[in-house]
Amino acid sequence: MKEISKIVLLILLVLMGCTQKTGPNDDTVSSIDSLPVYLSLANENNISLQSKQNYNLKALNIILSQKDDSLNKVNLFKVANRYYNMSDWKAYFNTTKLILERAEKSKDSTNMAKAYTYLGDYYLSQSISDSAFMNYYKAEKTYLKINDQLNLAKTFLNKANLQYNEGDFFESEIAVFKTLSILKKEKNVNELLYESYNLLGVLYNEREEYKKALEFQNNALDILQDKSIPAELQYKAASLNNIGFIYMNMGNYRQAKIFFERALKQKNLFGDRASLYAILLDNLGYTKFKLNDSVQLPDLFYESLRIRDSLDLVSGVVSCKIHLSEYFAFNKDTAKALELSKQALTLSRSTTKFVNTLEALKQTAVVDPKNASVYSREYIKLNDKMLKAERKMGEKFSRIEYETNEIKDQNSSLQEKNKTLVYVFSICTLLGLFFYVYKTQQAKNRELLFKQQQQIANEDIYNLMISQQNEIELTRIKEKKMVAQELHDGVLGRMFGIRISLDSLDKVDEAEAASKRKKYLAELKNIEQDIREISHDLNREKSELINNFVLILNKLFDNQRNTFSSKLITSFDPDVKWELISNIVKINLYRILQEGLQNCNKYAKADIIKVEFKNENGNLVLSIEDDGIGFNTNKTKNGIGLHNIEYRATECNGTVTIKSAKGEGTVLIVKIPIDPNNNLHNNDI
Repeated sequence: MKEISKIVLLILLVLMGCTQKTGPNDDTVSSIDSLPVYLSLANENNISLQSKQNYNLKALNIILSQKDDSLNKVNLFKVANRYYNMSDWKAYFNTTKLILERAEKSKDSTNMAKAYTYLGDYYLSQSISDSAFMNYYKAEKTYLKINDQLNLAKTFLNKANLQYNEGDFFESEIAVFKTLSILKKEKNVNELLYESYNLLGVLYNEREEYKKALEFQNNALDILQDKSIPAELQYKAASLNNIGFIYMNMGNYRQAKIFFERALKQKNLFGDRASLYAILLDNLGYTKFKLNDSVQLPDLFYESLRIRDSLDLVSGVVSCKIHLSEYFAFNKDTAKALELSKQALTLSRSTTKFVNTLEALKQTAVVDPKNASVYSREYIKLNDKMLKAERKMGEKFSRIEYETNEIKDQNSSLQEKNKTLVYVFSICTLLGLFFYVYKTQQAKNRELLFKQQQQIANEDIYNLMISQQNEIELTRIKEKKMVAQELHDGVLGRMFGIRISLDSLDKVDEAEAASKRKKYLAELKNIEQDIREISHDLNREKSELINNFVLILNKLFDNQRNTFSSKLITSFDPDVKWELISNIVKINLYRILQEGLQNCNKYAKADIIKVEFKNENGNLVLSIEDDGIGFNTNKTKNGIGLHNIEYRATECNGTVTIKSAKGEGTVLIVKIPIDPNNNLHNNDI
């Protein structure tokens, strides 16, 4: 087919050359006819870069000589696309700016938005993230204005990818869900659906929520059943690689190996996506290394390194050299391991990817123990710098959104300067109010969804407490019946007998009456003692009622001990006045304790867990301590579990403190003020 297309193009060029000799009118026809030829040649892979650039420039000159209409802009976008494919960024940028100027002049919102998207792609290619975000945001606003839902979804997805690359995972997730909410109403958008689910899988993998990550990656694979998605994109291989990477992060190397091998078996993978092929070779080699499977090692690493080096994929080269360093260190070739790790470190420092340098520093510290402290200090300093940079970029994105809206409002007000001040003020006020309501409603919707989830959990605990309360109520009724029976059948009967006997003393002489009086008085003392014992029983019942929450906690602790092998040590401070603690606080404490124990069971790998309730200066303090593997609190601060704990503590006007480090266990401390007024309205537990 390629040979045939070349012959056709040659014939067209010959014909074009012939017509150019006939005169001015024929020259014009020739230029119009030659435009598709030049555009086609500029996209041809079998000619030199310079030739393609020349053909594209000729096409551009023809387009500029034509009338500026919608078809003219379509052709300009074709020229820009070809410059993009050539990686001729300067020409791509200039062409796109020209399109934007023409679109603004003709007030063509559709092409303005498309030009903003192209500019965003340009700045993304140059790693200028804030400018890329600003242009994507302008495109988003324009598509919203003209109600172009499909292109709006594409813009949301572009923003989501950019935010993910800059470590702003939360906002990236929101942008993807905005994309999905639009795509589910559209038809023939399977490729975009795939990209959205795939990105969600990658996001949740970064947040170590592996179950959700696998769920979204499997959703992406299901979409690939649609054969309309071009096979040369190799999306299936990409998803299989991502699933394997999730299992690798989970420590399930055997399962990871299966998915990497499946991905490598995809047809034409190397020809279609050599970079993905190299990633898979590296990942497969690493899983084999972790499984002590030396077959094809270290050849897999070296082959991946060769491909990545030829493609100038610096991050990939660093990754390969780190893995090779680990391999040689394991095989006692310390010199080779150190050489490779230092090469990786030197190369990573030449890039802006802090993650590569952190991994290289970690490996170099392992193979060069004499200088480990130096590398560790640099690691800590660089890690702090990376976290600050991610936070700064997230803040910059938010500021861009705000400032872009501000500029838009200012431009609107300048255009309306001939109108009355009242009208201008009203428009600005309405715009500001709309922006405020929109943002506020967004925040309320997220908060409402979160509260609904919390309410369901609270109802479960409340039902448990109500069930326990019913059991105690039945016991209390039973006790009351017993006390009533004791009083009626025992105490009252005996007192009636004594009263009759005392009445009969009037008929007995004084000496005998004195003797019987002593006897009756002794009997009255016995009755008094019986009444006192009944009173003590009633007080004990009240105490049990008050301490019902402690019984519920003990049931939770018993379940923990019966289910998990870790040793659980619990302690209740007798100074804690549970009757002063409201039901809301108790429910939140129960959920915090559940979440804390679940984290210990799921992640900590602890042998001993200590749970303690204390009364400290009018505050109820819950501490959960384990001797597990610990974690980096900076990386895990956005986890849903910890977020739930902080939210519940805040609901009770309390605070949460987490102390943890790798290999040093974890201590979770929740401090809640005890308000004596709380028990006035809710003390039935």
